[in-house]
Amino acid sequence: MMDEKQYFLGMTLAEIKEAVKELDLPQFTASQIADWVYVKRVTDIDEMTNISLKNREILKNRFEIGRVKPIDIQTSKDGTKKMLFETHHNNKFVEAVMIPENERLTLCVSSQIGCKMNCEFCLTGRMGFSGNLSTNEILNQVYSVPDAENLSNIVFMGMGEPLDNYDNVMKAI
Repeated sequence: MMDEKQYFLGMTLAEIKEAVKELDLPQFTASQIADWVYVKRVTDIDEMTNISLKNREILKNRFEIGRVKPIDIQTSKDGTKKMLFETHHNNKFVEAVMIPENERLTLCVSSQIGCKMNCEFCLTGRMGFSGNLSTNEILNQVYSVPDAENLSNIVFMGMGEPLDNYDNVMKAI
Protein backbone atom coordinates (compact mmCIF):
# COMPACT_ATOMS: atom_id res chain seq x y z
CA MET A 1 0.00 0.00 0.00
CA MET A 2 1.25 3.48 -0.86
CA ASP A 3 1.99 5.97 1.94
CA GLU A 4 1.55 9.08 -0.17
CA LYS A 5 -1.14 9.79 -2.68
CA GLN A 6 -0.22 10.51 -6.27
CA TYR A 7 -1.34 13.58 -8.16
CA PHE A 8 -3.34 13.49 -11.38
CA LEU A 9 -2.08 16.97 -12.31
CA GLY A 10 1.22 16.19 -14.00
CA MET A 11 0.30 12.73 -15.27
CA THR A 12 0.03 12.02 -18.98
CA LEU A 13 -3.03 10.30 -20.42
CA ALA A 14 -0.95 7.12 -20.77
CA GLU A 15 -0.03 7.27 -17.08
CA ILE A 16 -3.65 7.86 -16.09
CA LYS A 17 -4.68 4.88 -18.26
CA GLU A 18 -2.11 2.70 -16.50
CA ALA A 19 -3.35 3.83 -13.07
CA VAL A 20 -6.97 3.14 -14.05
CA LYS A 21 -5.96 -0.32 -15.29
CA GLU A 22 -4.14 -1.08 -12.02
CA LEU A 23 -7.28 -0.11 -10.09
CA ASP A 24 -9.36 -2.36 -12.36
CA LEU A 25 -11.63 0.52 -13.40
CA PRO A 26 -13.17 0.87 -16.87
CA GLN A 27 -10.58 2.20 -19.35
CA PHE A 28 -12.79 5.11 -20.46
CA THR A 29 -12.39 6.47 -16.92
CA ALA A 30 -8.88 7.63 -17.84
CA SER A 31 -10.18 10.01 -20.51
CA GLN A 32 -12.82 11.27 -18.11
CA ILE A 33 -10.16 11.99 -15.47
CA ALA A 34 -7.91 13.78 -17.97
CA ASP A 35 -10.84 15.92 -19.11
CA TRP A 36 -11.76 16.86 -15.54
CA VAL A 37 -8.17 17.69 -14.58
CA TYR A 38 -6.84 19.43 -17.68
CA VAL A 39 -9.94 20.89 -19.37
CA LYS A 40 -12.48 21.48 -16.61
CA ARG A 41 -9.71 22.20 -14.05
CA VAL A 42 -11.40 20.62 -11.05
CA THR A 43 -9.75 20.75 -7.65
CA ASP A 44 -11.33 17.68 -6.08
CA ILE A 45 -12.09 14.15 -7.28
CA ASP A 46 -15.66 14.50 -5.96
CA GLU A 47 -16.29 17.07 -8.70
CA MET A 48 -15.89 14.34 -11.35
CA THR A 49 -19.62 13.72 -11.53
CA ASN A 50 -19.62 11.48 -14.62
CA ILE A 51 -17.53 8.94 -12.69
CA SER A 52 -19.54 6.75 -10.33
CA LEU A 53 -19.40 7.51 -6.62
CA LYS A 54 -17.91 4.05 -5.99
CA ASN A 55 -15.12 4.64 -8.52
CA ARG A 56 -14.45 8.14 -7.15
CA GLU A 57 -13.95 6.59 -3.71
CA ILE A 58 -11.48 4.09 -5.20
CA LEU A 59 -9.62 6.95 -6.89
CA LYS A 60 -9.53 9.06 -3.70
CA ASN A 61 -7.78 6.25 -1.81
CA ARG A 62 -4.76 6.58 -4.09
CA PHE A 63 -4.95 9.98 -5.81
CA GLU A 64 -5.52 13.68 -5.37
CA ILE A 65 -5.89 16.29 -8.10
CA GLY A 66 -2.70 17.99 -6.93
CA ARG A 67 -3.67 21.64 -7.27
CA VAL A 68 -2.58 24.01 -4.53
CA LYS A 69 -3.48 27.69 -4.48
CA PRO A 70 -0.70 30.25 -4.00
CA ILE A 71 -0.12 31.01 -0.32
CA ASP A 72 0.57 34.67 -1.05
CA ILE A 73 -0.19 37.05 -3.92
CA GLN A 74 1.32 40.51 -4.20
CA THR A 75 -0.03 42.88 -6.85
CA SER A 76 1.98 45.85 -8.11
CA LYS A 77 0.59 49.14 -9.44
CA ASP A 78 0.80 47.93 -13.05
CA GLY A 79 -1.23 44.79 -12.28
CA THR A 80 1.72 42.38 -12.20
CA LYS A 81 1.06 39.60 -9.67
CA LYS A 82 3.82 37.77 -7.82
CA MET A 83 2.58 34.49 -6.35
CA LEU A 84 4.27 32.29 -3.78
CA PHE A 85 3.73 28.52 -3.91
CA GLU A 86 4.77 25.96 -1.32
CA THR A 87 6.54 22.92 -2.78
CA HIS A 88 6.76 19.28 -1.67
CA HIS A 89 10.34 19.98 -0.48
CA ASN A 90 10.03 20.64 3.28
CA ASN A 91 9.05 24.30 3.59
CA LYS A 92 10.65 25.42 0.32
CA PHE A 93 8.86 27.92 -1.87
CA VAL A 94 8.90 29.11 -5.48
CA GLU A 95 7.44 32.11 -7.22
CA ALA A 96 5.40 32.57 -10.36
CA VAL A 97 4.77 36.01 -11.83
CA MET A 98 1.78 37.02 -13.96
CA ILE A 99 2.35 40.05 -16.19
CA PRO A 100 -0.54 41.81 -17.95
CA GLU A 101 0.53 43.60 -21.14
CA ASN A 102 -1.98 45.11 -23.57
CA GLU A 103 -4.08 42.17 -24.80
CA ARG A 104 -1.74 39.51 -23.40
CA LEU A 105 -1.34 37.82 -20.04
CA THR A 106 2.04 36.18 -19.50
CA LEU A 107 2.92 33.78 -16.69
CA CYS A 108 6.56 33.27 -15.70
CA VAL A 109 6.90 29.89 -13.98
CA SER A 110 9.70 28.35 -11.95
CA SER A 111 11.31 25.01 -12.73
CA GLN A 112 13.60 24.59 -9.73
CA ILE A 113 13.99 25.67 -6.12
CA GLY A 114 17.00 27.91 -6.42
CA CYS A 115 19.51 27.31 -9.19
CA LYS A 116 22.88 25.59 -9.71
CA MET A 117 24.09 28.01 -12.40
CA ASN A 118 25.11 30.79 -9.99
CA CYS A 119 24.98 33.53 -12.65
CA GLU A 120 26.33 36.79 -11.21
CA PHE A 121 23.34 38.86 -12.36
CA CYS A 122 20.72 36.50 -10.90
CA LEU A 123 19.48 36.60 -7.32
CA THR A 124 18.07 33.06 -7.56
CA GLY A 125 21.55 31.65 -8.19
CA ARG A 126 22.80 33.19 -4.95
CA MET A 127 20.14 31.23 -3.04
CA GLY A 128 21.82 27.96 -3.86
CA PHE A 129 20.04 24.91 -5.21
CA SER A 130 17.45 22.96 -3.22
CA GLY A 131 15.93 20.71 -5.88
CA ASN A 132 14.02 20.25 -9.10
CA LEU A 133 10.30 20.86 -9.20
CA SER A 134 8.14 17.88 -10.12
CA THR A 135 5.88 18.05 -13.15
CA ASN A 136 2.99 18.50 -10.72
CA GLU A 137 4.68 21.49 -9.05
CA ILE A 138 5.38 23.13 -12.41
CA LEU A 139 1.84 22.61 -13.71
CA ASN A 140 0.34 23.70 -10.41
CA GLN A 141 1.75 27.17 -11.02
CA VAL A 142 -0.11 27.30 -14.34
CA TYR A 143 -3.43 25.77 -13.25
CA SER A 144 -3.73 27.47 -9.85
CA VAL A 145 -3.10 31.14 -10.62
CA PRO A 146 -5.98 33.60 -10.85
CA ASP A 147 -7.16 34.05 -14.46
CA ALA A 148 -5.34 30.87 -15.57
CA GLU A 149 -7.88 30.35 -18.34
CA ASN A 150 -6.92 33.75 -19.82
CA LEU A 151 -3.17 33.13 -20.12
CA SER A 152 -1.76 33.85 -23.56
CA ASN A 153 1.92 33.12 -22.82
CA ILE A 154 3.73 30.82 -20.41
CA VAL A 155 7.49 31.28 -20.07
CA PHE A 156 10.08 29.49 -17.96
CA MET A 157 11.73 32.60 -16.56
CA GLY A 158 11.03 32.06 -12.87
CA MET A 159 13.38 30.36 -10.44
CA GLY A 160 15.82 27.82 -11.86
CA GLU A 161 17.31 26.77 -15.17
CA PRO A 162 14.62 24.86 -17.11
CA LEU A 163 17.09 22.77 -19.13
CA ASP A 164 18.63 21.55 -15.87
CA ASN A 165 15.23 19.98 -15.06
CA TYR A 166 14.64 18.86 -18.63
CA ASP A 167 12.46 15.77 -18.11
CA ASN A 168 9.94 17.42 -15.77
CA VAL A 169 9.82 20.63 -17.81
CA MET A 170 9.23 18.76 -21.08
CA LYS A 171 6.52 16.63 -19.49
CA ALA A 172 4.85 19.82 -18.19
CA ILE A 173 4.93 21.36 -21.66
